[in-house]
Amino acid sequence: MRVSRHLLAGVAVAALGLGTALADEPSQTAPPPPVVSSTPLPAPVAAVATPEAPKPAAAPSPQPAKPAAAPAPTATPAVTSAPSPVATPAAAAAPPPSGSAESPAPIPVDVAPKPKRRRPAPPPLQTALSTSPYPTLSPETLDATRRAEQRYAHIVEEGGWATDLPSLHPGSRGEAVLRLRRHLALEGDLPSSNASRPRWDGGLTAAVKHFQERMGLRETGYVSGDTLKAINVSAEARRQELAASAARLSMMHPEFERRYVVVNIPSTQVEAVEDGRVVHHYIAIVGNPDHPSPEITAHISVINLNPTWTVPTSIIKKEIIPHMQRDPGYLARMHIRVLDGQLHEIDPRSINWSTDRAANYILRQDPGAGNALGSIRIGMPNKLAVYMHDTPGKAMFGRDFRFLSHGCVRVQGVWDYAAWLLEDTPGGLDGQWTKEALLEKMRTKERIDIKLTRAVPVYWVYLTGWANADGVVNFRDDVYSIDPVAEANAAAYAAKAQQEATEALSPASTPTPAAPLSISPIFNFLSGR
Repeated sequence: MRVSRHLLAGVAVAALGLGTALADEPSQTAPPPPVVSSTPLPAPVAAVATPEAPKPAAAPSPQPAKPAAAPAPTATPAVTSAPSPVATPAAAAAPPPSGSAESPAPIPVDVAPKPKRRRPAPPPLQTALSTSPYPTLSPETLDATRRAEQRYAHIVEEGGWATDLPSLHPGSRGEAVLRLRRHLALEGDLPSSNASRPRWDGGLTAAVKHFQERMGLRETGYVSGDTLKAINVSAEARRQELAASAARLSMMHPEFERRYVVVNIPSTQVEAVEDGRVVHHYIAIVGNPDHPSPEITAHISVINLNPTWTVPTSIIKKEIIPHMQRDPGYLARMHIRVLDGQLHEIDPRSINWSTDRAANYILRQDPGAGNALGSIRIGMPNKLAVYMHDTPGKAMFGRDFRFLSHGCVRVQGVWDYAAWLLEDTPGGLDGQWTKEALLEKMRTKERIDIKLTRAVPVYWVYLTGWANADGVVNFRDDVYSIDPVAEANAAAYAAKAQQEATEALSPASTPTPAAPLSISPIFNFLSGR
């Protein structure tokens, strides 16, 4: 019986301590008390806490004297020593009952924020903006290009150059360096007297950089990447590019005035020409291979600030209608209004977007930061309704492959370009249309049309090979595949594919070995570049 009484006394003391701790726990609606111990407090359990529980004591353990009323003096140490180490931790750190839905209140812990994942830096550009003062299109371009075609024809007759060079760089030596020197000497990048040295030197680095400049590539002095692709194009392919460009030039009849603009589509660049010299070069974005920019001659006559954009019918059919079928709120988010023939606004929800009838309406985007034309449009009336403009997607100017538009030309630095076009037109601040004056007018958010006092001729040309007035020969990739060399290579590739397909169907036959094809790098875009 003495043991039972001692056990009951210990349980009573432990229960008393637990009830005290639970009664002290704050309610869920009250603010939590300051944390004074690293031991978490248990959540309140209403079934255990009772009104009769004594007030909490500051001592770490409850008084066990009264519950331990044993007659034997030897029982007192057992009663007082047993609950002291057990009851106190139980009251301080006991978990909630298994049937309780409550969980212990968490202790705030300072957690270091996860480091933001850094995007890898984009690869360095391989293309570069030209700095040549000689215009791509000038009165001397046609004759200079014809002479260059004849010179490359002679190189072809003499055997051309190697088209299987490996990557090379300063420090390279051997037969590959010797073949590189011979190639550069044939094209005029290296003096012929230096064509027989099998070791790399500073003169060869300078020659590689000159070659890169003629190709519109960044001048690194290394033969790799796009430089390697360009240097392994055959002499015959280069001759055909010059011949094709000369043929297109011969069909043009430009009237070269004191000021004019040239857009060479394969170069994705704009040249502002004044008094026979290029005074400004601008990076451009031109039409993609499915929506190529056309070769045209026009006159820039107006600058539109805060323009609206009327969506072409082809874009309505191919892009807007599918968007509206998937997302009926697309037009509202893009600030595009639907207008009828009388320019009355129509609710897009009243249109059946499952048919092409939606293309009968006018879709017009409001001016603003998200407008497809940006904040400025360069008007140049022509039958094909193409023009030059700003863009909200300026990051695209930082790409090597800039054949991304639906046919119009987007211009980096368009405000400087517009100010140059308006140099002879009075207006703006202090009577001049400077860049600052144009930007100030743009900030008013009002549509403003500034007509040029004298229209500036503009020529969009497609030259993959041409020679400047100084005789330097330049080449660019035939991204649209319109040169005869592209057609010949495409036909040869198709014939080879057909031959391989026939052989696959007739494995017993003995095929005739086909001559190796030299596919020009102008087909790089077909492989997703």
